[in-house]
Amino acid sequence: MTDAAPSPADLAPGDAKSGSMDWTPFEIHRIRSTRDPLFDIAYQALWDEFGAAHEMEQRDVLERRFAWDAARPTDGYALLYEMILVRRRDKGQLAAVRDHVVIARADPTSPPRAVVFLSHNLVAPEFRRSGLAGWMRAFPVQTARACLAAAALPADAPITLVGEMEPLTPDGPTGVLVRLKAYEKAGFRKVGRIAYEQPDFRSPAAIDATGGPRPLPMNLLVRRVGREHETTITGGEVRDVVELLYHMYARAFRARDMAGSYERLAAYPPRDAEVPLVLPTG
Repeated sequence: MTDAAPSPADLAPGDAKSGSMDWTPFEIHRIRSTRDPLFDIAYQALWDEFGAAHEMEQRDVLERRFAWDAARPTDGYALLYEMILVRRRDKGQLAAVRDHVVIARADPTSPPRAVVFLSHNLVAPEFRRSGLAGWMRAFPVQTARACLAAAALPADAPITLVGEMEPLTPDGPTGVLVRLKAYEKAGFRKVGRIAYEQPDFRSPAAIDATGGPRPLPMNLLVRRVGREHETTITGGEVRDVVELLYHMYARAFRARDMAGSYERLAAYPPRDAEVPLVLPTG
């Protein structure tokens, strides 16, 4: 479906300049099914960028994610998966594409919370430094509110945007530093003192053929909407965020392929600990 631009209020503090961007030349498509005629265009663009590094899920995994219905929470969770494609109106040219998952806690015995997993984000080279990147970081806030509404959860429930980023190393890809600087400028922070792992995205056959899963060490970047100025987070909130992410993954991946990641979650700081939120490039 085609949608209007989100509110400038959804922009991260460091992306405020994107509020002056002219949306007239662009159209925004929210994709929520593999049957959407634009799905193949969006998926192929993401696969071409992230697939070779095993950082993009297989198509069948996304098909299952699209089937999640936020209006029907299961096991105390409401989930909503979405792709957003931005194109030029006149040429149909791809300007940007991203996908993300909202995982909302819908258990009446626990405080409601929405975590948005920022899966992938790609802005075409000719549209970089135009303000579009800031909006691509803001769209997921709107999706989170839609998920909360569909699940009949409070509109003021806390929203946290979470991105997995490769660790910054001297011999790592140059694009990592560029992405980290962009998120740092926007106001995202890196969660310190934890050893987070992204599950193995390879097919089950490939995992079995190589002796088991190979999770990837990642850093977690967070934007706690409305709390971007805070420089610490409790150990309890970190655990809640990671457990929500792992619940999302567990919906599609085999339990035995995620068992090790769950075990290492037990070593996270205690719930009452203060965990630093540091600059992503630090």
